[in-house]
Amino acid sequence: MRPPRARYFNTTGPCDPQRHYMLPPTQRLPQARELIEMDRYFVLHAPRQTGKTTMLYRLTSELTAEGDIAALMFSCERAKSAGDDYPAAESLLLDSLREAAARSGLPEELLPPEPLPQVTPGSRFGAALSAWSHRCPRRVVLLLDEIDALQGNSMVSILSQLRDGHNARPARHPFPASVVLCGLRDVRDYKVASGGPSDRSNPASPFNIVAESLRLGDFTADDIAELYDQHTQATGQEFTKDAVDRAFELTQGQPWLVNALAYEIISKMRVTGAITCEQVEEAKERLIRARATHLDSLVARLHEPRVERVIEPIVAGTYPDTDAAFDKDVSYVHDLGLIRGTRDLEIANPIYREVLLRVLGDRTERFIKAEPRSFVLPDGRFDLPRLLQEFITFWREHGETLIQQEGYHEAACQIILMAFLHRLVNGGGHLDREYAAGTKRLDVLIRWPYTTPDGEHQLQREVMELKVWRPGETDPTQAGLTQLDHYLDRLTLTTGVLVIFNRRPDAPPWQERGHFEHTTTPAGHQVTILRV
Repeated sequence: MRPPRARYFNTTGPCDPQRHYMLPPTQRLPQARELIEMDRYFVLHAPRQTGKTTMLYRLTSELTAEGDIAALMFSCERAKSAGDDYPAAESLLLDSLREAAARSGLPEELLPPEPLPQVTPGSRFGAALSAWSHRCPRRVVLLLDEIDALQGNSMVSILSQLRDGHNARPARHPFPASVVLCGLRDVRDYKVASGGPSDRSNPASPFNIVAESLRLGDFTADDIAELYDQHTQATGQEFTKDAVDRAFELTQGQPWLVNALAYEIISKMRVTGAITCEQVEEAKERLIRARATHLDSLVARLHEPRVERVIEPIVAGTYPDTDAAFDKDVSYVHDLGLIRGTRDLEIANPIYREVLLRVLGDRTERFIKAEPRSFVLPDGRFDLPRLLQEFITFWREHGETLIQQEGYHEAACQIILMAFLHRLVNGGGHLDREYAAGTKRLDVLIRWPYTTPDGEHQLQREVMELKVWRPGETDPTQAGLTQLDHYLDRLTLTTGVLVIFNRRPDAPPWQERGHFEHTTTPAGHQVTILRV
């Protein structure tokens, strides 16, 4: 008899409890069972790589095993190729339905009939579900994964057929008792696509269920501890409390990131002893440098107009637009998982925050020719004053060109300086960035570990705050000094740097920009001001 396979942290595809460390999926969303028991049609949505498909598989299995329901789950993904060709999309979905039924293990009497009814295109999907529900002695529950794959008229056709079947059920017309639509988007998009309004003015529509649209959330800190403890119980290898806390801080519980950090440490870095906070930090850097598929799929969205309209004021720290179209864009970017919520506009987690700025700064980094190791002092510390002086030279030479080329025009200054810092600091140190819409600043913490000549390990920490003086605004120096005070106090540091970019029309010529001032903040901290 074969010994059981060793489990591991999964970063590709649905999770299998026999092969992967995983949390019980249905416990993450108990409301789904409640809605199915009420014969409701509802949307389950969440960003990619959060466990939606794993949840659907487990829900399907549990529902069918209980004996009252015939549950079937299949993906709509192959219908994406049909585009607006709704007869082709319908055929592809029915093929997927047949294949899913064939491999489901359902008894013969619970399967969809063969052949399926041959009716007019545009009605075939609904007719097939009606025939199946009429034949099946149990309540039929249908779970449609990747519903976002349906395009244009194909989406309208399928959702309209579901809506018609749903509304005919009170007349005892056989049709699935419950349908779960699973994808990235919230319910309002499906209601509009199926021919209904985006508000609550049509109570007959099965998609007029905003209150019951379920979003699969991220892991809590306790969830991460429980997940990582499964590995400890299986192997004896411990994650220290600091390591678990750092994993939560970096990921904010995003499931793919949580698993990816652990997989990187155990399977790629091959750490053998207790897993520490420092190793979590190293794994984070490796993931970002490798630009894993999950991260790439997110950053590929950055130059979509709807995404740029939301992300740009976050990076720039400016106040965004407040029109209705912007609110829809915010919901869209939230559904993608790029931002934490729809009220306070912040990037979802520190890893995404770092990835976004690195990607946006790629163009700038190609202009930077300085050698990073040349900024290391003989005693091992990082030479921040020299970096600032070098940035003045770089800004005078390339700043005007880079600002004109940068798509995120309002955030161009922040993106350029962050790219400069990343290129010169990240070889031996780390950058922590804090930014959000409406703050009018971007805060940076440079962490530089080094060894003194006598062999002692030290950590150099340097704080910078970035502000932009825009046309029609007053000099932001005093506000910047006050904000810098709070940042320094929070980090228990005594000195910092305030960088002020002048974007006004009457700013000095580019070749004359860049000079230093030294001052004291209201709280008495010694600060260097760099005006560029």
